[in-house]
Amino acid sequence: MRELTFKMEREGLLEEGQKITVSEGLLPSNYYYTIDPSLAMSGNIPFTQRLTARKGVVTKITHNERGFYVTAAFEE
Repeated sequence: MRELTFKMEREGLLEEGQKITVSEGLLPSNYYYTIDPSLAMSGNIPFTQRLTARKGVVTKITHNERGFYVTAAFEE
């Protein structure tokens, strides 16, 4: 089980326990992941830590002064 954190701009787009699908984006030296359809985005992930699963489950949603953060678990 692997957990990944995503930044969500608005409250209420996702719920804990919800099944999600992510798409992978490629940068010159990193990957990034987006919860479809563009609900939240991960930080940059090094090539050596590429996510192999594309389906996961939202395990936690937190809110702080910087915004909303979604933690999702993936079976790898």
